[in-house]
Amino acid sequence: MKRLIIACLGLLLLAGCAVSDHTSSPVLEKNVKWALLPMENHTETPQAGLRMEAITESVIRVKGVMNLEKYPSSLTQDSLFEPADAKAVEAAISWAQQSGARYALTGSVNEWRYKTGVDGEPAVGVTLKIIDLQTRQIVWDAAGARSGWGREAVSAVAQKLLENLAGGINLK
Repeated sequence: MKRLIIACLGLLLLAGCAVSDHTSSPVLEKNVKWALLPMENHTETPQAGLRMEAITESVIRVKGVMNLEKYPSSLTQDSLFEPADAKAVEAAISWAQQSGARYALTGSVNEWRYKTGVDGEPAVGVTLKIIDLQTRQIVWDAAGARSGWGREAVSAVAQKLLENLAGGINLK
């Protein structure tokens, strides 16, 4: 009984470190052309959107989406001082439609930092959305936040969070 109580307390402690929510995903085709669009950076961390894009690209490929074209960096405005904004994402959606992609994957970074304090825990907050480019409708979206332990990297926390969120994408 004592072990059960300790295990339950441990699970409660871990559950407090992450939160996520997503809509139900229709069955999406993984063998059609997909486009990875810029991620909006709503943080004070330079190039957090570019970091999220790199991890998201890997996570979605692991799920089986192999025909994935990334928005050309020569067209993006995300730089050290000018993060991607909604206008840039709209231009990227138009580019994806013209390139013949069926789905576009985009999102935003809301937190990407180490918390202040003794341990400096990493904290990440993101949103993701998939747009059906034939209808321009959002067919799936998700939001999540996760914090890690003192010696964990922000990118490791982000990868775990993005893998968790992408788990809600239903692909055939």
